[in-house]
Amino acid sequence: MGTSEWHIERRASFGSESAIARETGNVPETGSLSIVVLGASGDLAKKKTFPALFHLYLQGFLPPEEVHIFGYARTKISDDELRDRLRSYLVPGKGVSPQQLEDLEKFLKLIKYVCGSYDSEDGFRLLDKEISEHEYLKNSVEGLSRRLFYLALPPSVYPSVCKMIKTCCMNKSDLGGWTRVVVEKPFGRDLQSAEELSTEIGKLFEEPQIYRIDHYLGKELVQNLLVLRFANRFFLPLWNRDNIDNVQQIVFREDFGTEGRGGYFDQYGIIRDIIQNHLLQVLCLVAMEKPVSLKPEHIRDEKVKVLESVLPIRDDEVVLGQYEGYTDDPTVPDESNTPTFATVILRIHNERWEGVPFILKAGKALNSRKAEIRVQFKDVPGDIFKCQKQGRNEFVIRLQPSEAIYMKLTVKQPGLEMSAVQSELDLSYGQRYQGVTIPEAYERLILDTIRGDQQHFVRRDELKASWQIFTPLLHRIDDGEFKPIPYKTGSRGPAEADQLLEQAGYVQTHGYIWIPPTL
Repeated sequence: MGTSEWHIERRASFGSESAIARETGNVPETGSLSIVVLGASGDLAKKKTFPALFHLYLQGFLPPEEVHIFGYARTKISDDELRDRLRSYLVPGKGVSPQQLEDLEKFLKLIKYVCGSYDSEDGFRLLDKEISEHEYLKNSVEGLSRRLFYLALPPSVYPSVCKMIKTCCMNKSDLGGWTRVVVEKPFGRDLQSAEELSTEIGKLFEEPQIYRIDHYLGKELVQNLLVLRFANRFFLPLWNRDNIDNVQQIVFREDFGTEGRGGYFDQYGIIRDIIQNHLLQVLCLVAMEKPVSLKPEHIRDEKVKVLESVLPIRDDEVVLGQYEGYTDDPTVPDESNTPTFATVILRIHNERWEGVPFILKAGKALNSRKAEIRVQFKDVPGDIFKCQKQGRNEFVIRLQPSEAIYMKLTVKQPGLEMSAVQSELDLSYGQRYQGVTIPEAYERLILDTIRGDQQHFVRRDELKASWQIFTPLLHRIDDGEFKPIPYKTGSRGPAEADQLLEQAGYVQTHGYIWIPPTL
């Protein structure tokens, strides 16, 4: 499908979604909505936040008669200069149709830029003035207006920015309107810094006003986990230590290195960047008990119970790596101890999961790019077909690329002989849901914020419990007590990581490769 066809199809499907949203009340009919992107000139805003807002606009979830978007940053540029910077991120450079250009220009007209610092009232009072003028022009009744502040900024400035928002930019009254703040990860560097951040922001805003975003919770296949687990009868009796041997949950591979982000990445490393947040959130959804309901607090209560049941990490169940050439980046210190690869085994001390290793694995500059959850079942007792060499049954959720859910099964190979091979029952989204556009994670999560649904956001006690798991290990790495093992770019990572998986009981299937079905 060509680029222009993609946008036309997307627009056609979004019209019906918009109508449904308004019929069900998900798009409010009254009260203006002001969306403020702080850090508007930065990469995150240009590559993720503004494109997500544009797609929501195309779907009809950001009606122009209600919405205005404000960019705020220190860079001294005009409204038109910001719009020009955003254009190439919002539509492709080639094959742009007249309809796409018309949609783009209408959206860009909704954006206004305000220049100011992040710790001075002058800029934020100017921002408040611009927002108030928008609310007045939209005939919004005072107290019904809605203000969403998206902090596409480093965590170090969260406290000062939140203080400025609280001092200068809050709604004047509370008659159904709201003020909400979205903060990005990494939210702190360890337990102490995360708690200090939470305390400072907590003094300014109530918990229902704070949306700690983890974009992995907005991914389509991650959101499918609760449905798969709790809406299918055949999973219920199998999802426990009696049947599951191990969970490779989740494997996150990138086939490129830091690519110009070396200085930033070196401050955090692969555990803070990927494992402590993204992968740990997925672990919660895989391991949690069924919540009382789908209310956000009931779901987050169960996730916290999982995190609080995780045992301390053992040294012999951690392998760290650093790809060769990482320190060649001029922004990375020559003696950097920062891991670009990590395999960590977590063990959950409760009735359902006692003895089942949860293997979290993430790395850069590896031999492939993918993210998946792999649940491996125990061997079949009394194997009359002598098929254990074929590999075990596995349930796999492929998050990216080529979204899919498949089950690896042992079946009879066609022919006159009674021989067994591995195959799969496969739900590949590209084949099964042709013509359906899977929304980007940021689209879904921004819309959830507007709707006031915190189900897919991280609660303060959840954040605290996740940092408690990893902080001791992270401090030892920071102090140079835990050294990463060098590995070659384009490899599977350190050989010691595969040995750790084998020790944990994971059985690799040799000779079987999952191939996405063709359309």
